[in-house]
Amino acid sequence: MAKNVTPHFANDVGAEKIFVGVKELQCMGARAPFDHPHVFLDMGADSQVLCPYCSTLYVYDPRLAADESDPRNCLVSASDLAA
Repeated sequence: MAKNVTPHFANDVGAEKIFVGVKELQCMGARAPFDHPHVFLDMGADSQVLCPYCSTLYVYDPRLAADESDPRNCLVSASDLAA
């Protein structure tokens, strides 16, 4: 099993932008059962990426840790994904 898991983010709050501490992530739209297909997004050399499903703009913020987001409740825990 992989040791490094790509963090998942959900936009239940309807934020226009979500600031994240990673450049590779998965967007799931909202949490289940209202999620869209979980899409892998890679910012590459850029500092932002737009989800093609829900149009959430993810913006890299190097001050945030890999397990942080702003708004704070957008990071989806592994237990939420397993449910």
